[in-house]
Amino acid sequence: MDARRIALIKPSALGDVAHSLPVLTALRVRFPAAGITWVINSAYEPLVRNHPDLTDTLAFDRGAFRRGLWKSAAYAARFAAELRRRQFDLVIDLQGLARTGLMCLATGAKRRIGFANAREGARHTYTHKVRVRDADRIHAVDRYWRVVEALGAGDVPKRFHVPLDPAEVAAVRAELADLPRPLIAVAVGAKWLTKRWPPAHFASLLNRTQLAFGGTAVFVGASDDTAMSQQVTANLSGAARDVTGRTSLPRLAALLGACDVMLGNDTGPLHLAAALGVPCVAPYTCTKVALHGPYTSMAGGVETTVPCGGSYVKSCDKMVCMPELTPDRLWPTLTEALETWYRTRRLSPAG
Repeated sequence: MDARRIALIKPSALGDVAHSLPVLTALRVRFPAAGITWVINSAYEPLVRNHPDLTDTLAFDRGAFRRGLWKSAAYAARFAAELRRRQFDLVIDLQGLARTGLMCLATGAKRRIGFANAREGARHTYTHKVRVRDADRIHAVDRYWRVVEALGAGDVPKRFHVPLDPAEVAAVRAELADLPRPLIAVAVGAKWLTKRWPPAHFASLLNRTQLAFGGTAVFVGASDDTAMSQQVTANLSGAARDVTGRTSLPRLAALLGACDVMLGNDTGPLHLAAALGVPCVAPYTCTKVALHGPYTSMAGGVETTVPCGGSYVKSCDKMVCMPELTPDRLWPTLTEALETWYRTRRLSPAG
């Protein structure tokens, strides 16, 4: 199979975009002369805009579909026309939902690749279907990689490349210069209620950590997470910097890349940090490490042991996993990450 113009469709979310980065780089190796366009939600487009393996991006405004029937229909028609105008000859849908299936059809491409088990009827829009019979047992990164294998490029290594804006890197370096190291990025929020490890657990673990290792807790996340971050910082005795809800995606990437360890729930910032190669420590309650752990730091995921753990439910009236997955359970994993940081710099926690 050859291609001149490729569309990679993966609109969202932040963690899924991070998981898809190895596919993009493998596509560039497999099709070195092709134009590659990432079709992505406008909210996440700034993160990949300057990726060296991309030719360009095509931003999709999901908010346009909340502007009334006629405006939504008009936007959909314009976007479909733009997809058609670009004359893609190979389209790869990693999202596998009705919306992205319709995008595949709108391109008019003769070759449209997606997963055989794609939901909401999306699989019926593909000309080539990739079967992943063990999808419920392998990590999302490895599941996306099956597309690369189907294209004959599976022998290249999985590479996570997050393009960092030099101006953002410089700004972050200046912003963090006066803070005690190690810098521990902390993400206390999550869209799913069942992913939200209690703020009291974060505060307890961070206080113990700063007593033993010093350093600064740097809080990140979306604006909806601000109250939870403030709840934790109000109960810390050590240094803290809270930028929750105040970073663009390029700034967030630069900030995470400057941190020494990441502590967070199973959400976008955790997976972005993992893609940047930052050691990660994370509590896992309703999701499974094997399927959605921080890919470059899988040992950093600590799971609950309650029978309903890893159920992938978004709400729960029992939440028995939260008191079971105590700060003590994460302490050895976080300790190991920080001791490794000190050891590689030939320092001791005392100085």
